Amino acid sequence: MSNGFLKGTRYRQRLYRAAVATLVTTSSLVSQSWWLTQTAQAQTQAYCQFSNAAIAEKENLRVSALKGNADSDKRYKALLKQHADYLRQCRDRTWPNTQAIWLRLYPCDVRAGSIDEILDRIVNRGYNQVYVEVFFDGQTLLPVSENPTPWPSVIRTPGSENVDLLAQAIQKGHERGLRVYAWMYTMNFGYSYAQRYDRQGILARNGRGETSLSFVKDGSQAFIDPYSQQAKTDYYQLVQAIAKRRPDGILFDYIRYPRGSGSDSVVTKVQDLWIYGEAAQKALYDRALNNKGRELIARYIRQGSISDGDIAAVNQLYPGEGPALWQGRTPSPTETVATLKWQLWQLSVAHAAQGVIDFLSLATLPAQRSGIKAGAVFFPDGNQGVGRGGYDSRLQPWDRFPGSIEWHPMSYGVCGNSNTSCIESLVKRVADRAPGNTQVIPALAGTWGRPVSNRPSLEAQMQAIRRVAPQINSVSHFAYSWQDPQSDRDRKFCQIQ
Repeated sequence: MSNGFLKGTRYRQRLYRAAVATLVTTSSLVSQSWWLTQTAQAQTQAYCQFSNAAIAEKENLRVSALKGNADSDKRYKALLKQHADYLRQCRDRTWPNTQAIWLRLYPCDVRAGSIDEILDRIVNRGYNQVYVEVFFDGQTLLPVSENPTPWPSVIRTPGSENVDLLAQAIQKGHERGLRVYAWMYTMNFGYSYAQRYDRQGILARNGRGETSLSFVKDGSQAFIDPYSQQAKTDYYQLVQAIAKRRPDGILFDYIRYPRGSGSDSVVTKVQDLWIYGEAAQKALYDRALNNKGRELIARYIRQGSISDGDIAAVNQLYPGEGPALWQGRTPSPTETVATLKWQLWQLSVAHAAQGVIDFLSLATLPAQRSGIKAGAVFFPDGNQGVGRGGYDSRLQPWDRFPGSIEWHPMSYGVCGNSNTSCIESLVKRVADRAPGNTQVIPALAGTWGRPVSNRPSLEAQMQAIRRVAPQINSVSHFAYSWQDPQSDRDRKFCQIQ
């Protein structure tokens, strides 16, 4: 036997052994992947909710770790990562791929382990996204030591000046495979802001001299004039501070005007509109394209109407000008005073709505400049006309919101414990009007497994949405407090030692 043959044989043997080793390794990887998938399926149930056994194991380790057990802490952290992997796999193969929940934090959540417990409960329910409320009721979740805004911090307990609950929620959320968004009120600046002596002129006012504090009558809603430069500056600074925490997204809520009760829920005349603040009025007058137009707008806003006498007086004031002009107006030689009144009414409504759109554009800027997703939260019926020439008083022109941001329609229809038709119609109304690439993420109100507040279970609502709008692959649930009311009450009313 030649040396060449022997060398060739040894070479083939090495190749064979290498091939066998590769085959074993590949087989092992496939086996591990199969095992992980099977384990994930065993640990998670319908809608990616974890089994009672998995929940109990994690909670026992959390409690033990909180008491200082180092081994439990190590095992707890390893289990968090494992559950994050299970959740990701389950959501990747389960509709909807994104399932989010809305969450408010309280001063009591500064206690050790509180954020961990909340986020564990959220993961246990199969959620892979959480919307943490960071600006509400005139307060911000920013820590006292890093709060450059005119709003007080939610956490004001002595010794907690540096506690940053939003930063904690983002970090701990990411450890669990959660995407964490910041959720903010927008045009509702809150009661505390309205009480500042240096901000009185910034509130929105209607033609009867009311602000939303007296109009809504619950004392908690303080809507601002969206044309106010001071309001824009204050809010922009707030969003910048939130964006520094690097949330996965920022959601803007209350992008509208207040809604009254009864007949006050509809605007039918100019005095009903929230355009009587100093900044809003000036911006409206500036929409005039000549002196006649400016004078007619001013008379219409002041009187609530115009007459033949007003038109004659304006013609006398500016005899050298042609017809009264303002943005969007094309004069006609056959128009009457009734035509002019209608055009002025439409101009006033459009001006109010444009203030909402412009304020949203400003609000989203810090997020977009930081590469953070932005989203708008709105009522699907908040932009509707009512009767002949009337409008929903919220004047929420969501169909003109940019399609480049996420749309979060609050689909809170109440049509019965087993009826989803009104919820379906709200979602479908938005889905049909959304630009092609807009991500529509309906927000649903309810609880798992049973109807509540004259609404079907969350499962029933989600199945209905999938039926009528199969292109939608993300939903959110309002709210954590509905899903776990005892946990919410304990945190809301606890005594911090």
